[in-house]
Amino acid sequence: MNRKTLVLPAVVGLLAPVLAACGGSDGGGDAIVVGTTDQLVASKDNPAPLDPAIGYEAGVWNLLRQTVQTLTRIPRGGGEPVPEAAESCIFTDKENESYRCTLRKGLTFADGTALTPEDVKYSVQRILDIKDVNGPAGLVDNIDTIETKGENQVVFHLKTPDATFPYKLAAPAVGIVQKDKYPAKSPRDGFQVDGSGPYTMKPEVEGDRIVKVVFTRNPKYKGDIKVLNDKVELKLFPDAKAMGKAFDDKEIGLMTRTLSPEQARKMLVEPQKGVKLTEMPGLTISYLAFDTEAPVVKDKAVRQAIAQVVDRGAIAGEVYGSTAEPLYSLIPSGITGHTNSFFNTYGEPSAAAAARTLEKAGITTPVTFTLHYTTDHYGPATEAEFKALAKQLNDSGLFEVKAEGAPWADYRKAQKKGEYAVYGMGWFPDFPDPDNYIAPFLDKNNFLNSPYESTLAQETLIPESRSAADRGAATPAFEKLQDIVAKDVPFLPIWQGKQYVASAEGMTGVEWVSNSSADLALWELGSGA
Repeated sequence: MNRKTLVLPAVVGLLAPVLAACGGSDGGGDAIVVGTTDQLVASKDNPAPLDPAIGYEAGVWNLLRQTVQTLTRIPRGGGEPVPEAAESCIFTDKENESYRCTLRKGLTFADGTALTPEDVKYSVQRILDIKDVNGPAGLVDNIDTIETKGENQVVFHLKTPDATFPYKLAAPAVGIVQKDKYPAKSPRDGFQVDGSGPYTMKPEVEGDRIVKVVFTRNPKYKGDIKVLNDKVELKLFPDAKAMGKAFDDKEIGLMTRTLSPEQARKMLVEPQKGVKLTEMPGLTISYLAFDTEAPVVKDKAVRQAIAQVVDRGAIAGEVYGSTAEPLYSLIPSGITGHTNSFFNTYGEPSAAAAARTLEKAGITTPVTFTLHYTTDHYGPATEAEFKALAKQLNDSGLFEVKAEGAPWADYRKAQKKGEYAVYGMGWFPDFPDPDNYIAPFLDKNNFLNSPYESTLAQETLIPESRSAADRGAATPAFEKLQDIVAKDVPFLPIWQGKQYVASAEGMTGVEWVSNSSADLALWELGSGA
């Protein structure tokens, strides 16, 4: 996910949950109070940040996940998708080109309006019709037609076989919305979200951004999720330091994305009394992207030389410590089909090898360019990471690089316009399958608007991988795809993040509140009372 683009550097932590008073005006009783540094902002360029057809970031999806209902969902602990708003879903052909879902009986939206197959069709079709340049349309653009049958069935006819389609239907972007609240051809402006999910939501807005959201259990919810609390309050902080202070002051009881590496390291080195810290694998990745038509990096020898110089281990260790590990492929460790393609191709970092690569290609050194990064989207360590990357490249004597940051709102817009030759991004998976670390980058209409194309990837290997119902059987195709990326270097993976979950005595469900994809399941939290 673009944020996916995901949102965050090395850590997706959830620290020290306790009970706290709601502190709002949304009714009596206590709420579990959660903090985050995710920024949910409306602007002239993006007046509808929370519309499922528009929002394609981890923070947005984690809000939508609480309020809109999807046909399928990834179950607690991971694995294959299970029915959610649907009672059952199944491919009806051997080619995985026709997928039928039967809805649960008696589904309604939170306001009592009946939820029908026509609402499902409407919700998915509007994503395709709006086709926002920064949105999630690529997730569902393989749909050819959507057919409704009777009172409770919807059938998706796909253009080509896609065994990952059940995972895509679990994405919050494909959440079911009401026709009278979400226009068919245009986004719904503002911060309100309405659906049939486990909670209703009420945002508190200051200026152009949300500062708090109160989630209240939806009594009309009918689905696969068991909601273990009545109310959760999500507070949004400008940075990790402010969130940490609020936690220390007991204004919040749970800290989510994104903690600074220093905060995580302190928790590891100096455990807090009464707090249980749990480490889990993370599927977040950080990478460099190249505009392969920009003159300075158009010759792949330049990109290959950068790959030969960058020391991922030093970046992970010096900047992020134990909260990240080096990554040598777009597909991270823990995902089926992962290989260390970049290490297999280039070995250990070597300025001498990079010099030979550039000399062979007739490239004059030093190669001068700017390394762009966003200052406010992936966490407080991003600046240090990119200064360290620039120093590594400059110390080789082969490059003359400066690191330059920009706020996310300006950064993403400039990146999509092709104003950056080399820039940093992060990725949170839409679903835990190798396809979601390959297709969004290499397929047609990729979310970065990258000019890079591989005919072998787009026309042969990606379709071949999606046709395999047994995802393990797709491994050979994914190995070849990772080798293509290592050879052509349109992207350069840097690190893979870890997650830490810490809980105070008395809180329950913390081990399930976030998974390796950083999906937030607030309904799992309980007071333990």
